[in-house]
Amino acid sequence: MVSIFRDKNILVTGGSGSIGSEIVKKLLQYEPKVVRVLSNDENCLFNLEQELQRYSNLRFLVGDVRDKERLQHAVEHIDFVFHAAALKHVPLCEYNPFEAVKTNVLGTQNVIEVAMEGEVEKLITISTDKAVNPVNVMGASKLLAERLTISANYYKGLRKTAFSCVRFGNVLDSRGSVMPSFREQIIKGGPVTVTEPNMTRFVMSIPKAVELVLKAAEIAQGGEIFIFKMPAFRIGDLAEAMIEELAPQYGCNPESIKVEITGKRAGEKVYEELLTEDESMSVSETEDMFVVTAAAKNQQAKSTSSKHYRSDQDGILLAKEEIKQILRESSPQPL
Repeated sequence: MVSIFRDKNILVTGGSGSIGSEIVKKLLQYEPKVVRVLSNDENCLFNLEQELQRYSNLRFLVGDVRDKERLQHAVEHIDFVFHAAALKHVPLCEYNPFEAVKTNVLGTQNVIEVAMEGEVEKLITISTDKAVNPVNVMGASKLLAERLTISANYYKGLRKTAFSCVRFGNVLDSRGSVMPSFREQIIKGGPVTVTEPNMTRFVMSIPKAVELVLKAAEIAQGGEIFIFKMPAFRIGDLAEAMIEELAPQYGCNPESIKVEITGKRAGEKVYEELLTEDESMSVSETEDMFVVTAAAKNQQAKSTSSKHYRSDQDGILLAKEEIKQILRESSPQPL
């Protein structure tokens, strides 16, 4: 990995977010020439700058992927682009649909075009399992972001840029995810609000997510969608595991904290999928990931059934004790 990124110029859009900032921190270990961090969140950008002020090869850029002119300046002399900027909250995207389109679709096309014009070596777009058979605005907009990214390989002409995607499940403890919300409710003594206890979600840690992104950048040739193999859990099991595991740490009796069912929110699916049925019939598989490529349809890709890649399938779902172990490994110290 050091040989890939050493002395390279790298741009991370959405670089002050949960995933973007961790990508930045990890990249710094590989001795890049410069890492440019683009974000429209001035406060988060400032906080990241303060945290990483010891590094002289960081540049913090206030800007938005909706602004193509700003991107053109940001991408000058860049070798790698990690495109993490997105609107990701499902209900907010449902009620503000064209704002999601402006960022997730038009913003992605802007990033693609400036990367192509600047002949960036590789562009990695970060996507979500909600792009698989989407039923909400966020998922549909990220599906379009995937298609725009992959399709850029077909019309780039003689330009050298390789365009690829990574597809995540839910990222543990990322900003706006359910775990920080549950934790705050437990600290206050409850109730813990659960939309639908039997709702299932694929899950991965922030370090695993970043590992996938950088590994994808290392091996991408253009046109791939890289998908980490992930376990899943029921939201109700997560709530119970967090109450039992964390309540004593915050001086609370687990039995006194109630779970309140609030009902499914606008745009939410009961289960998620990693692959479409068509993709699952023509996907290359490694020990830790699936790799979807157009070329896989014409090669010896492993044919398999899509039923293995739903978050509600037996063999994928974590037991409550397994969730507790993840909490022990990933949760911050008590406040």
